[in-house]
Amino acid sequence: TGGMDVIFTLQGDPSLFVASAASQLLVHMLTFSLESETSKALSAKDCDWPGCAQMIVKHIKESLQSSSAPHIEQSLKLLSSLFGSCFGSCYAAWTEVLWLDIAKQIESFLLEETVQAQPLLANLLLNVARSPAFCGTEGSFWALVTSALEHLTPVQAGPLAVGLLKLCKCPQDVRIQALTVLLQPMDCILRAASQPLECAGLLDESVSDPATVESLLSSKTSCAGLLCQTLTHLEKLLSLKHLRVDLPCVSLLHSLMTILQFCNGFLSPASPLGSTISRNLINCFRVQKSALDVLAALSEKKECDTLIGNLFDVLLAYLQSPNTSPTVLKKTFQATSKWLVHLQELSSSNSQWPQTEKILEDVLVVLQKRLCSPCWEVRDSSLEFLTSMVKCLRDQKEFRQCLLSSEVLRLTENLLEDPESYVRASAVTAVGHLAPIACFAPDSPVTGSQYNRESIVAKLQEILSTDSEGFPRRAVISIFTKWLREGCTGQLEDTEHFVSRVIQTVEHDLDWEVRLGGLELVEVFCSQTICQLSQCPYAPVTSAVPSATPQKELLQVFCRAKLFGFLFGSLCDCDKPVGQRACDVLVGLRGHFYPVSTLENPQEIEDSPAGRGIAWLQSTLRQGSLAQNFPVDGDVGVDFQDPESMMLALGAIDLLELHDELNKSSDHVEESPQSLLQDILAAVGTIEDNEVDCY
Repeated sequence: TGGMDVIFTLQGDPSLFVASAASQLLVHMLTFSLESETSKALSAKDCDWPGCAQMIVKHIKESLQSSSAPHIEQSLKLLSSLFGSCFGSCYAAWTEVLWLDIAKQIESFLLEETVQAQPLLANLLLNVARSPAFCGTEGSFWALVTSALEHLTPVQAGPLAVGLLKLCKCPQDVRIQALTVLLQPMDCILRAASQPLECAGLLDESVSDPATVESLLSSKTSCAGLLCQTLTHLEKLLSLKHLRVDLPCVSLLHSLMTILQFCNGFLSPASPLGSTISRNLINCFRVQKSALDVLAALSEKKECDTLIGNLFDVLLAYLQSPNTSPTVLKKTFQATSKWLVHLQELSSSNSQWPQTEKILEDVLVVLQKRLCSPCWEVRDSSLEFLTSMVKCLRDQKEFRQCLLSSEVLRLTENLLEDPESYVRASAVTAVGHLAPIACFAPDSPVTGSQYNRESIVAKLQEILSTDSEGFPRRAVISIFTKWLREGCTGQLEDTEHFVSRVIQTVEHDLDWEVRLGGLELVEVFCSQTICQLSQCPYAPVTSAVPSATPQKELLQVFCRAKLFGFLFGSLCDCDKPVGQRACDVLVGLRGHFYPVSTLENPQEIEDSPAGRGIAWLQSTLRQGSLAQNFPVDGDVGVDFQDPESMMLALGAIDLLELHDELNKSSDHVEESPQSLLQDILAAVGTIEDNEVDCY
């Protein structure tokens, strides 16, 4: 009835959304019409297919053969979507028939350099390669893929090459050719730098004309783009657990170091090509960041051990240079951290400690300077790097010795008072990781100095209670929880006092993430205290009636620490995640104090002295309006520091019902597309365009 012609026309609509939807609709119509014929054996000729399918295939063929570039592009996009969505084996028969019908035309596009649709061919071929119809290792299709790798430009062929290397079923010769395409720019860099003969290049031969790559790298406009794309693809390959082709890691590392030296002007190439590339790359932040990402990924490759000294020379040059931008410095720190871990593993296995010690000392000297930088981004990334080092190397005695004998600890503590909140937050995290090895450990060489336990705890508690920004306060509560988990807060009595002080601070914090962090701290404290005084965390007691002495002692500890006021108050927090977490903790506590068979009898509770207070608490929780300052006179409210009252509260209040209520999403009131659109209009205003979009 002409409907198909309308959809074909809409493929060329000026709106990208409409054009894309029209193309996707044609894909669905074609697959639907052919799926409806699954009970019959589909003919190997599309002329015998259902009428709808014939119309779409005819339209695709005519568009591909037309002289109109937009029509060709529309059909290539449609084909790419079609093959990209037909992964099941049920599609194999008809997708193969369709491909054989258009393969010659696609091949002609590869050979005609004037066709503007070439960039779309790589995506189409990759989607066809994923189709079950072409999972074999033989056939004309793979010859076409090989031709594409040869004829497409390096920029166009790159995505196709990396996609092929990720495929499980791809002929090995095609894989090798794809890898060669990816490595050509890196090979050109090495040759242009006139490196020694043993590492003169990555490749024995090229897939396409090397002059093409040299021309792109010689151009200021295309050099950075080609290298960034290549480096991104290489990083993806290095992240794969199973790469079905061997990467020449040593030569690749040489090439990366050469690129980085070109970028900061530390390498003077002898060849004219090298000089041109060096000028194009000087201070090119994009390339530097991409190269450092690949460098970090190579840290897991043991083949690169022979170059580790040269590698750290390059990294240290970047860390020391005043011309290194803050974003590039951050990437340098990340790569250095990964290689330091690798270096430490290497030195412990083959007694290379003198070299390792020298590198560590050099890194820490640079770090001290960077911690004093006038640029807050540099101070921030320096602290992040320090935290990363401590996390990875804290168990290494040699690292601890180098760290504790430097000025890093003092400078880090000074940054707790930095004017920038991001830096203060990072300083809190760094201090939190340093403290266990600097002042909590019994054999710490700096015990008794300014960097001591009492001083650090006091400073962090001050930040938690007085800092005007949320980031540092969140960092403090996170560190306090970490210390508690690791047993850095002393004996139970000290820990109880510590937790109580933290709770009294965070329960009034305006930042819900700080309050949520406080609940996580409480959960860890409960778990550890139960372990110390009775049994495993939140496990029901073995007897029908819990043992009186440990249970009573537990309740007394929790009441003295003022846990229950914080937990019950948080149930009615205006931020739902806080209420949910508080309920989870209370449900866990009840599971410990009350085996399922021994929950309190409602009548017994009502008759008890604390009964009225519990009834008030239960009623108030149902209303969701529990105040932070609870009355404790027994006539109006409940005493949250009375163990007997809290034991009754845990047994009487239906925490599971509260849990279900808190976990209901807000859309249970009205869940409909209309409600959502009304919300959108309410938020952005009811101007005409918005009303039209929502309609």
